[in-house]
Amino acid sequence: MRSHARRNYDQILQAATVVFADSGPDASLNEIARRAGVGPGTLYRHFPNRQSLQTAVLRERVENLCGEGADLLRLPDADIALVRWLYLLLLHARSDKGLGAAALTGSTDQSAQCRTAIVETAAHLVARAKDSGTVRSDTSADDLVHLVAGIGLATEYQPDSARAERLLDTVLRGIGMVEIPGQRIGSRRQAGAAIEPPACGSAPRVPR
Repeated sequence: MRSHARRNYDQILQAATVVFADSGPDASLNEIARRAGVGPGTLYRHFPNRQSLQTAVLRERVENLCGEGADLLRLPDADIALVRWLYLLLLHARSDKGLGAAALTGSTDQSAQCRTAIVETAAHLVARAKDSGTVRSDTSADDLVHLVAGIGLATEYQPDSARAERLLDTVLRGIGMVEIPGQRIGSRRQAGAAIEPPACGSAPRVPR
């Protein structure tokens, strides 16, 4: 892709991420084009239909989330790493606004791939926390992802995140954390990648 075309693609994707988060997956494509600074024709050349744009936005969101998990694996405190990432997962779930369901309608393969990437990232963080002895040995990464996604869905339209955070604190105590580490959500890319961030469907790779 030429640099100009790549710039347009990136601008459309960035604008769509914001507009879908604000207005849901049925948001105006013309508004997305306007915010991206391109014409509707340019948008449709890159994304021939609404679902292709929704899918691209969802994939980038999932890959960014998994990349955050990769970074957090470099933190020396496994509990802090796990808690921070679960709160990022909660933010991801609460800001979905139905995008995942819309983007993956009729595409069970893509749905499974994106879910696999998230669960694999969770599994690495959970394994470190188990090794530290503060998380119960029977804790399942898959169960945690389900629980956090459920909290996000239940509180998605509540503007105040306090209830969602209380519910997640309850889950964390349920897996054995007597004290919830502070500074739950760190700055993006602050630690450098400890594993390569996985695309949907690929498992994170941990350096040997």
